[in-house]
Amino acid sequence: MGGDAPAPVNAQDPGAARPEAAARPEPAARPSETEAERDDRNLIELLQELRVGGLGVQVLFGFLLALPFTTRFVQLSHAQRALYVASLLLAATSTALLLAPVAYHRLVFRQHRKELLVNDANILAILGLVAVALAICASVLLVVSYVDRGAPVVIIMIFVLCLFGGLWFALPLIRRLRMRD
Repeated sequence: MGGDAPAPVNAQDPGAARPEAAARPEPAARPSETEAERDDRNLIELLQELRVGGLGVQVLFGFLLALPFTTRFVQLSHAQRALYVASLLLAATSTALLLAPVAYHRLVFRQHRKELLVNDANILAILGLVAVALAICASVLLVVSYVDRGAPVVIIMIFVLCLFGGLWFALPLIRRLRMRD
């Protein structure tokens, strides 16, 4: 994100890209990038990611807020109502965590705390993504438990949990560990 361009092969051919450049992790700073420029770039990239994640959780949150006002909500069992409350609270938590960096940025704007902001916002974003994944899993469980019972519910939940855990957390962490070696 953020206009990353491949590194040139040499000074005579600045437009050519090194094939091995795509496989290597990005250094902490680009060769001609100052610390302030790196912080600016990291903040812009993080805020763009939060826009995408925030939109998705807001749609889920809106759906969950409207659900009790439907005619079939009264048909939910006690366990399904508890699951609904858990889903709603997880969606609210994820919304708070994903929007927190925006409020944080507004409150420390022009106070030369961008590196701290980027570090804290990164933690909040990761926690927000965990909460989003859990909110989605709980919501899927709620819907599937309404539609079906027994083994299909368990199988679908295991699949959804593994899907989010694998794609959002395990894959990036495994790649990160391999890049260190």
